Amino acid sequence: MSPILNCIKNKNTTTKPIWLMRQAGRYLPEFREIRSKNPDFIKLCLNTDLAQEITLQPLKRFKLDAAIIFSDILMIPYGLNQDVKFKKNFGPMLGDLNIKNLNKVSDVEFSNKLKPVYETLKKISKNKLIKEKDLIGFVGAPWTILVYMMNKQSPKKNLSKDFLKDKFIIDQLVLIIEKFLKIHIYNQIQNGATIIQIFDSWAGLLEEKDLNKHIYEPTLRIVNYVKSLNVPVICFPRGIKNYRKYCEVVNPDVINIDYEVDPKKIKEEINITVQGGLDPKILLTDQENLKKQALKYLDIFKEHPYIFNLGHGVLPETDPNMIGYLVNLVKNY
Repeated sequence: MSPILNCIKNKNTTTKPIWLMRQAGRYLPEFREIRSKNPDFIKLCLNTDLAQEITLQPLKRFKLDAAIIFSDILMIPYGLNQDVKFKKNFGPMLGDLNIKNLNKVSDVEFSNKLKPVYETLKKISKNKLIKEKDLIGFVGAPWTILVYMMNKQSPKKNLSKDFLKDKFIIDQLVLIIEKFLKIHIYNQIQNGATIIQIFDSWAGLLEEKDLNKHIYEPTLRIVNYVKSLNVPVICFPRGIKNYRKYCEVVNPDVINIDYEVDPKKIKEEINITVQGGLDPKILLTDQENLKKQALKYLDIFKEHPYIFNLGHGVLPETDPNMIGYLVNLVKNY
């Protein structure tokens, strides 16, 4: 059994496995070299040879316990024929939304459009670098996908006041999103994903009164679906205020915490495996500070099943040597 699965299923606390969100990314010179020749981000995600190479780049450098597929949560709107582009120094830009057109997309059409993603997973699952490690597949949570599809770009700090007004459109869209999220999850698992992570990047935008309808209920349905396929599920509801309530209602196998939450409080309140927490900006400081902050998390979760990770993705300006230092620190703890 892999170190991460041992931590999740057997609640093992003797070792602290480690992988990092955005571990395959712009901080690596080998990634930047590929990216400079492939400006279209979606096309790059759908290039099976390059996506495999990028996914495995961090495992060639560091003793990480998992690879996470090089892909994007916006593969869902892309698979549903909504236009998706990534603009430099801006982020994703999505085309107009047409519910009627979304309803015309068949399961087969969607799966065929994303077939390269599944082929990449299959290739990686057979690679010797992944032996005794996990291959993480992922999706965006229903709410976060809904935000991107309706807002057509990153909401950054806030949504327009009338965003939730069109209840009819939202209710229709959530049903479509949930259906295709399940198909995407199933296809990833069938092709070698051993764990699924659900990223709810914009969970923190909602008020408490709206969480049940837009976060808890739809995410719970996706979590239960992943569990029905006998694969562990990690949830990362970034910016959520009440992690304890989220865990009680949504009941994932693992909860990924962000860096704004007190890890001591999490340890006291939550019984399931915890992942993450370290502020990625710490990796921009020095080794002494990194050691101090990393040990804080390792010490707090010493007797608790814990997967070392960050409270958000690795920042592009991170020195790869700092990642190497962190991985070795965790491995030798």
